[in-house]
Amino acid sequence: MKAAVVSKKNPGKVDIKEVPVPKIGHGQALVEVEYCGVCHTDLHVAKGDFGAVPGRIIGHEGVGIVKELGPDVTNLKVGDRVSIAWFYKGCGACEYCITGRETFCRTVQNAGFSVDGAMAEQCVVDANYAVKVPDGLDPVQASSITCAGVTCYKAIKVSDVKPGQWIAIYGCGGLGNLAIQYAKNVFNAKVIAVDINDDKLKLAKEIGADLVCNSLKDGDAGEWIQKHVGGAHAAVVTAVSKVAFNQAVNSVRAASKVVAVGLPPETMDLAIVKTVLDGIEIVGSLVGTRKDLEEAFQFGAEGKVVPIVHTRCLDEVNDIFEEMEKGEILGRMVVDMHKHEAEPAKAKKKKTSK
Repeated sequence: MKAAVVSKKNPGKVDIKEVPVPKIGHGQALVEVEYCGVCHTDLHVAKGDFGAVPGRIIGHEGVGIVKELGPDVTNLKVGDRVSIAWFYKGCGACEYCITGRETFCRTVQNAGFSVDGAMAEQCVVDANYAVKVPDGLDPVQASSITCAGVTCYKAIKVSDVKPGQWIAIYGCGGLGNLAIQYAKNVFNAKVIAVDINDDKLKLAKEIGADLVCNSLKDGDAGEWIQKHVGGAHAAVVTAVSKVAFNQAVNSVRAASKVVAVGLPPETMDLAIVKTVLDGIEIVGSLVGTRKDLEEAFQFGAEGKVVPIVHTRCLDEVNDIFEEMEKGEILGRMVVDMHKHEAEPAKAKKKKTSK
């Protein structure tokens, strides 16, 4: 079968190659992958930012059909459509796993990093951790919810924003546009979208942002938000930018939360006086649990959140990485595992689900 494998010779790239079909064991299922989104984390894995894993099959925004079941599997059946998510498996017994914080399990396994992932024609999942995709949810769109969607949904949960309150979303790319939709349509919050790209801000406005701020043209976003709404009640930072994290802290009002999601390599600056005197909480949010994903899928099936996706072929993954680094992507690029030839550039841009 064809798969995207972290290159041994070209750091930051993947090799598209033939690999053996994986075998399943107890508690596992073999999935025929339909679609797999391309996440910024895939680029981190290819570069070795979390540790070098040459030869690893990347991908953790996968959706596919169960083809074969291993012994003892009772919660899935052949023909089910399921997720292949970043949270591949926890130990099931530690303090995090038994208290609803399973993504922080110290021995967690992650698809496309510590185990082979979904950027392949077939993939193995642990049956207890594969979440079923509800009927009525487009599998192309479901692939984005598998990581980007559930990550944003969980981050907004963590922010504790209430209906009618202002939340600032920093970064309006693949994660940010979903964060805007979850904040607006599920949590009934008022949304301020912040980015440095006018095209992304235009899209943010179209999908529900109440206010938009270009932090290059409008000045410091923190000061802009304080001036226009008196400070946000919460902020979620999906941008891979130290500046965005710093501005987010300055954009919120007293007793608010800043939720960190993006993974820039730098450290953020933190004004201790403001943090203490204003009671600001800064908290990290890591993807979401199986229950979070189930809920995030359901809101997608109900039409409250509609991922903006563009389908590409497996041979284009390295091209997508380049576009990602240049900030050229609106929405999410999703690899159609049944598509074997790249489309002309104009056709690619038109192939959009909304």
